[in-house]
Amino acid sequence: MKRHATWSGVVEMGHGAGGRDMADLIEDMFVKEFANDVLTGEEDQAILSVPAGRLAVSTDGFVVSPLFFPGGDIGALAVNGTVNDVAMGGAAPFALSASFILEEGLPLQDLHRIACSMAEAARAAGVRIVTGDTKVVERGKGDGVFISTTGFGMVREGVSLSARNVRPGDAVLVSGSMGDHGVAIMASRAGFDFETDIVSDCAALNGLAAAILDAAPGTRAMRDPTRGGLAAVLNEIARASRVGITIREADLPVKPGVAGACEILGLDPLYVANEGKLVAFVPEAEAEAALAAMRAHPLGAEAATLGTVTDDPDGFVEMETAFGGRRMVDWIAGEQLPRIC
Repeated sequence: MKRHATWSGVVEMGHGAGGRDMADLIEDMFVKEFANDVLTGEEDQAILSVPAGRLAVSTDGFVVSPLFFPGGDIGALAVNGTVNDVAMGGAAPFALSASFILEEGLPLQDLHRIACSMAEAARAAGVRIVTGDTKVVERGKGDGVFISTTGFGMVREGVSLSARNVRPGDAVLVSGSMGDHGVAIMASRAGFDFETDIVSDCAALNGLAAAILDAAPGTRAMRDPTRGGLAAVLNEIARASRVGITIREADLPVKPGVAGACEILGLDPLYVANEGKLVAFVPEAEAEAALAAMRAHPLGAEAATLGTVTDDPDGFVEMETAFGGRRMVDWIAGEQLPRIC
C-alpha cells in the first residue's frame, strides 16, 4: 500500500477524462483504501443485499476550509457527517457512496491522506464505502476537493424518531461540550494560536445513538447540532412539534478553551457547529436511563440534562441565564461561520 510520503505530483485534468490516468487514480487512490467485496467489483453501481425493514437514506456535501484541521479533515468529516445523519433517524448505517470533485493542482499526497482518513473513519463506524464518482475541474474552480456522500442504514424495529414527536415535559439531553468543531475550524483558518488546544469533535455517533435507544426506547427525536449549532436544533424541534423549550446556561457544557475563544472571536457557543455531538429529546420517565447510557459511552462522557420541553405552541426557545434572568434563543441571523462542513 502506498503511504502519504510516496505520493508525488498533483491532480491533472487527465485524472477526470475517463482514460488510463483516471482508472489508475481510482484503483490506486480509492479502491485500495476503501476495499470491500462490493466496491472491488468496479461496476457502475453497487448491488447490496439488505434485510427487510425501513431504509434510512441521507446525502450531504462537504466543502470545509481548510481541508485539514485540528482533530480531523474533510475525509473524516464526510464519512462521520453522513453516518450521523442516518443514525439520528434511529438507523444503523451500513453503506456509503462518495463523490469527489477534485481541483486541478491538488497534491496527490493530500488526496491520499484524505482517502486514508475516510477509510479509517468508515472502519471505525462499521460502514463500507461501496460506490462513488470522481470528477476534475480546472485550477481555481474547486478549492482543492469537495466531497458528497450518501449514507444508507436500516431503522431498528419499533423506533420512530421525528422532530414532530417531542412533547411538553420531555427532557433535553446533550452528549457533550458545544462548539468544539466550529472553533477549531475558525482557529485553524485564521491562524490563531490559543493557549488551550482546541480540536474538532468530528466522530461517528451511531454507537452512541444505539446506546440511547437501548436505554430509552421511547426517545422522541435526536439531532446532531452542526451548522447553526445547538440553537438551530432547538428551534427546528420547537417549530416542528409546536412546543417551547427552556434550557439552563449553567448546565450547558462548553470547554473553557472554547468559551474563551468564542469570547475573543465574538461567537456564541450556542450557534457554533459541532460534528461529534447529539441532542436527544427523551420522555421524562426515561431521561435518567438515557443520561446514564450516554455517560457510559466514550462519546458521551460529558453528557448533561440541559433543559425541558414546555407547553408553548408558539415555539419559543429560551435560556435561563447564569445570572438568574432569561433570554430568547432565536435562529442565527446570517452566516456566523461559513464552510465549517
